[in-house]
Amino acid sequence: MRILVVEDESDLAEGIADGLRGDGYAVDIALDGATALDRLAHTPYDLVCLDVLLPDVRGDEVCRRLKAGGATAPSARVAPRVLMLTALDAVGSRIHGLDSGADDYLVKPFDFDELAARIRALLRRDGGRSGAVLSCGDLVLDTAGGEAWRDGRPLGLSRKEFALLRYFMTHPDRAIPAEELIDHVWDAHLDPFSQIVKVAVLGLRRKLAADGAPQPLVTVRGLGYLLRSTP
Repeated sequence: MRILVVEDESDLAEGIADGLRGDGYAVDIALDGATALDRLAHTPYDLVCLDVLLPDVRGDEVCRRLKAGGATAPSARVAPRVLMLTALDAVGSRIHGLDSGADDYLVKPFDFDELAARIRALLRRDGGRSGAVLSCGDLVLDTAGGEAWRDGRPLGLSRKEFALLRYFMTHPDRAIPAEELIDHVWDAHLDPFSQIVKVAVLGLRRKLAADGAPQPLVTVRGLGYLLRSTP
């Protein structure tokens, strides 16, 4: 899952991003509203952590444009979830933020564990496909604990392999192009001409079939990679 952190305090933005990357998310940062709108117009994010008091364009205005459909990337299937972050704790401010389209609201200062829990809760709103515990065939993945198993066998995945498997498990039985994986599993620092997607998928496939079990993650020529729910 790919997250955009929009926060004008650079140290706080980097701290949030580092913590979320540690949880396996791909994270980009914008320090003002105009940059956020530009990133949102070109990248299909799954969730936005959005400060309200931003330079240039306020966060509630960014949220309003996003939810109105005028600020999302053409390749985005749905608008990303929005978690508002603000030092304003008055009831009226929270109501205004929610009325602008925010899905949840978190007042500063906040504990990172609460932020991470609220993000997991927001991602669960897609019908359970991104819930705390995912299952697909004999695969089980704990998004909160950062662990995955196949038929009870721990897979011992790297962070990027874990993020890949989570994305595949939220989109089972569908061929996913490498470009889509780049959009949702890697951040803006990835060289789009590198072979990193192939390398990461190969590593994941080896671990999935390490015990000789049928390979659930297959290549569909010309279309991408597909995780079969019934290998």
